[in-house]
Amino acid sequence: MIQELLVAVVAALCVGALYLAAGARIVKQYEQGVLFRLGRVSGDVRTPGFNLVIPFVDRLHKVNLQIVTLPVPAQEGITRDNVTVRVDAVVYFRVVDAVSALIKVEDYKFAVSQMAQTSLRSIIGKSDLDDLLSNREQLNQGLELMIDSPAVGWGVQVDRVEIKDVSLPDTMKRSMARQAEADRERRARIINADAELQASKKLAEAAQQMADTPSALQLRLLQTIVAVAAEKNSTLVLPFPVELLRFLERAGGQQGPNGDAPAPAGIGESAARTGPPPG
Repeated sequence: MIQELLVAVVAALCVGALYLAAGARIVKQYEQGVLFRLGRVSGDVRTPGFNLVIPFVDRLHKVNLQIVTLPVPAQEGITRDNVTVRVDAVVYFRVVDAVSALIKVEDYKFAVSQMAQTSLRSIIGKSDLDDLLSNREQLNQGLELMIDSPAVGWGVQVDRVEIKDVSLPDTMKRSMARQAEADRERRARIINADAELQASKKLAEAAQQMADTPSALQLRLLQTIVAVAAEKNSTLVLPFPVELLRFLERAGGQQGPNGDAPAPAGIGESAARTGPPPG
């Protein structure tokens, strides 16, 4: 009798252990569990840790709450200024309501992916090429709003949307390169013209200064001669200033040292040639 009782107790313990093993569920820290009892949601979501369900009656579905990185395939479209482009993007989203993510949409990841592709094509058609290339931050915000509006009802929150790359036709790339080259050449010409204007103003100021002080012109002439003579590979023609001839006239008096007549007062310039004589 006692032996039969012990056997019954052991059998009951084994059945209980099997029952607990069949009903034991572990929910991870980054998950939430939604319990379906006979096909209906029962109670609140199950928190991370050990959870016990009724075998063959309850079914526990685990929902990942981590941020999901979803790449959006490249979409080809025509911009508002009639340029064909291919644009791809990436969507960052996470589940905030596990019950809605399981009940209100069949596959929330697939739904978000399709919504992202549709919204991306819509953004391409509403934007100009310049906006796609230089104003991406505003386009990202508009794309995020378009995807997040229906996703809220699915228990999904879109954290961020980024446009990754914009592919242009080769003809458009060459046209943009020519445009950039022309713009650079225009700026170079403007800078060169501005430099010429500034140089002309400085030269005018220098000429005015030399006109007020004639000796400055003579000093500048001597500096030029020194700079040219340093090369030693050219013939230098040195003009005598009129002021120097007039000084010699005043020093010689009315008559030269040999009794000759003085040089005419209207004499211009005489030249002394240095270096090898012409052939």
